[in-house]
Amino acid sequence: MPLPPLPGRPRLGRAPLLPLLLLLLLAGPARPISFQLPGKARKCLREEIHRDTLVTGEYEIDAPPGSSTGPSANLKITDSAGHILYAKEDATKGKFAFTTEDYDMFEACFESKLPVGTGRMPDQLVTLDMKHGVEAKNYEEIAKVEKLKPLEVELRRLEDLSESIVNDFAYMKKREEEMRDTNESTNTRVLYFSIFSMCCLIGLATWQVFYLRRFFKAKKLIE
Repeated sequence: MPLPPLPGRPRLGRAPLLPLLLLLLLAGPARPISFQLPGKARKCLREEIHRDTLVTGEYEIDAPPGSSTGPSANLKITDSAGHILYAKEDATKGKFAFTTEDYDMFEACFESKLPVGTGRMPDQLVTLDMKHGVEAKNYEEIAKVEKLKPLEVELRRLEDLSESIVNDFAYMKKREEEMRDTNESTNTRVLYFSIFSMCCLIGLATWQVFYLRRFFKAKKLIE
């Protein structure tokens, strides 16, 4: 017969944590993104990525059904400053990889080169599988190079995943501190501006009182 819990010492809520841990361990890789690219059109995908992060991707552009020319599109990946990280003209299928230098917004743009005819032109199908961080690492290759066992590879993956989560929380904490400092600085400026405005109003009201007093005395309306 199990003993009842001691008064004043509630049991730890471990049960709700188990589904979260299982979801974290069993979460599969992100699925590739597919979309239709019309003729003479341009579509872009944006994503924020942390600094010093490996980014890999695979893309494939399928020709419209019944087309005799094949797929025709340009791919360009840039950061917020306009620096080109990867570019490919007449892209059909390929891979790319780069490492970020700073936390930034990155943009992958596909621009169709197919002409728009008089009738309905079928769209090109674009498939993009973009990974970064832990998802971008090839643990099978790491296992071959370092001669790791399957359990060691899984532990390495979990270690990298936990490090990525810690870095995300550290970045969120840093952003929260920056926002708090900005709010405090803004509140201080608003306070000083309010005090300055009150001093100006008090000074203006005092000047008006003395000016009207001298004016009434000059008109001999008051003594």
